[in-house]
Amino acid sequence: MRLFMKKWIGGAVAVVFVVGVVYWWQSGLEQQSEQTRYITETVSKGTLTSFVLASGNVIVDQQSTVDPTITGTVADLSVKVGDSISKGQLLFTIINDDLGISVSKADASYESAKNSVQSAKIDEDSAEATYEKAKDEDEDDGDAYTKRELRVLKDKIALARAKVIQSEKNASAILAEYKNTVSDAAKRKVTAPIAGTVNEINIKNGDDLGRLSGNNNSSAPIIIGDLGTLKASVDVNEVDVPRVSVGQKAVLNIDALDDMSFSGTVEKISALGTVSQGVVTYTVTIGFDVLDTKIKPQMSVSASITTDVKSDVIIVPSGSVKNDGVPYVDVLINGLSERRNVQTGVNNGISVEVMNGLQIGDRVITQTVEPGNTASSQSGGGSANGLRIPGLTGGTGTRNFR
Repeated sequence: MRLFMKKWIGGAVAVVFVVGVVYWWQSGLEQQSEQTRYITETVSKGTLTSFVLASGNVIVDQQSTVDPTITGTVADLSVKVGDSISKGQLLFTIINDDLGISVSKADASYESAKNSVQSAKIDEDSAEATYEKAKDEDEDDGDAYTKRELRVLKDKIALARAKVIQSEKNASAILAEYKNTVSDAAKRKVTAPIAGTVNEINIKNGDDLGRLSGNNNSSAPIIIGDLGTLKASVDVNEVDVPRVSVGQKAVLNIDALDDMSFSGTVEKISALGTVSQGVVTYTVTIGFDVLDTKIKPQMSVSASITTDVKSDVIIVPSGSVKNDGVPYVDVLINGLSERRNVQTGVNNGISVEVMNGLQIGDRVITQTVEPGNTASSQSGGGSANGLRIPGLTGGTGTRNFR
């Protein structure tokens, strides 16, 4: 019995010891789980790229509308949408018989005017001849003509000259009218003003151009564009446009082409802004460095315009930089968070340049996990590599390459 009690007591002690060890181990785990944990990013050098984001559409930079200034009936329409045409190529004709009649009348009026000028010149020559003859006879025969008679003959010359001048003015005016009438008649043959592609046709044979032009909702009869001059036209916010300049490089993304990216160069910046719902934007035209045949007019495009590049600089996530009057970051040293005042440079919302206060290899705290929380509280942002935000108008950002 005593032996049994000794064994029982010994087993109980062993169980208590094991339970104590397990309790101590679990308590250690709980204590460890109650400690604050930090997620860090090691400080290093890299290249900080600043850029402006914008969105817009693909446009045809060289485009011409064919909209005749004369009226008549459309005939002989010889092109269709998608046709490639050359400058001066016949597109269609306009039937307007009145223009032919007007040319004939203008021609007759001009011929009559020329005859009037010729007749006036003959009268002038005759008056001058009569005067010269009378003057010669007066000199030979003494007082063959009185001074008054000679003055009358001289006045006839002046009148004849005035008639010539007036006839020439009338002829000049009639000639200008004649040329305009001939020019209008020539417009009955409508030709292409530029070489390119027929993008739109809003007429058909038999249409009355006079009726179409009176419709406020009508478009130009034909629109021609040179598809070799496709550009990206994007709207840049007034806050960002001072940082954009001609010659800057850009990355262009077109949603319709499976998020394909193209390189481009800023070519034009509009001088006048556009106000929409209180927001002012400026149109920036970007040329494609290499134009893909898949790109079509009016496709939606987003652009990332590179405005500045800083190489070999210390970069940290912008969200890791705090400010209480002095910019600072939290650095992890021996498991503890330590404040470090810093001097910052370029900061575009994603990454920030640190000019002073950090060294290569420092561990900047970017996230803090509080005790008992499964979710982390983020104290810093992340870097963006190849950031793309389709459809965003305006904005800034950075791309980091390390």
